[in-house]
Amino acid sequence: MPKESSRIAIYLHCLFNGGIERIMANLTQNFIERGLQVDLVLNFLGNPSFLSEFSPKVRIVDLKAGKAYTRVPKLASYLRREQPAALLSANHSANEVAILAKHLSGGTTKVVVSDQTNLSTEAGNKSPFSTRYWAPLALKLLYPWADGRIAPSMGVAQDLVNITGLPIDKFQVIYNPVVNPTIFTKAKEPVEHPWFLPGELPVILAAGRLEKQKDFPTMIRAFAQVKQVKPCRLVIFGVGSEKSQLEALIAELDLENDVALPGFVKNPYAYVTKSAMLALSSAWEGLPTFLIETMALGIPVVSTNCPSGPAEILDNGKYGELVPVNDPTALAEAMLNILSGQHKSVPSHWLEQFTVEKTAEKYLDILSINNSN
Repeated sequence: MPKESSRIAIYLHCLFNGGIERIMANLTQNFIERGLQVDLVLNFLGNPSFLSEFSPKVRIVDLKAGKAYTRVPKLASYLRREQPAALLSANHSANEVAILAKHLSGGTTKVVVSDQTNLSTEAGNKSPFSTRYWAPLALKLLYPWADGRIAPSMGVAQDLVNITGLPIDKFQVIYNPVVNPTIFTKAKEPVEHPWFLPGELPVILAAGRLEKQKDFPTMIRAFAQVKQVKPCRLVIFGVGSEKSQLEALIAELDLENDVALPGFVKNPYAYVTKSAMLALSSAWEGLPTFLIETMALGIPVVSTNCPSGPAEILDNGKYGELVPVNDPTALAEAMLNILSGQHKSVPSHWLEQFTVEKTAEKYLDILSINNSN
């Protein structure tokens, strides 16, 4: 079968309602609008409800590779069979599989890897038997074999330089494709949660996987301090393994009537525009998508100055409050500043660098895809 010059494969581990999926959904929509063919290749499906975020014109390829040892040969088989012009993978575990599969397949598909988080910080928070030692070593060994390497922020790019030993010019920084017309349309939809109705107390909104990375305990402790000064509520959207611990902390601080953990919501944008602010308490990131989307919707933001991304997004605090990691008091003070009306406006020209149109062009360039369609 000849290689299809207009087919791009997007390779992900699975669908898990995260920022990576939204990034790739935005990219694939733009690629399809340009007349390109897109395969979404997954080890296994994961959360099928998230398929609705992708264009119906995307072809879903389920490798049925739930077991780790089957992933490289199954992806290599796909590459030999379909011969896409380029394959874009996201997240270090998928990237490692993609690079190995390309060389096992013997094909000429261009493999470009992208990392969406600060791996050094993430690995330092993992067990030595998981990604703490293996992931940095795998990147050092395999990333020189990739045909291209993308980082979503300068912080992530520098971290990858430190890990791999490759020169900085081997990494291309492309901000994530975040701002698109869809979020403005979705932001106008009604919401069901009663706390977001007109006349209710101000709501501080947070969202993300309920995992160590997002450091929601710091968020809850900061909110407890805010509530002592100004009546308000906290809503944290997301699912994850730390839900029970967070519920216990909420009970310990006597906040059951003030903090809600509603789980996953399909349309968070409608809640954003009915909130007083978005607060991000992460210990590490890559380039937090929801932070950018909230800024585009005109809602104030506060974020930890974690590695990596928030400082670049907020221009070192010019366009939003930046506070130290794991500092509930500093986070509380920043929240109170916003609740008191101290908003930092964001000019449209600053947000242009995060638009889908501009970033998709850069992705197609590194993928060596003719984007004149």
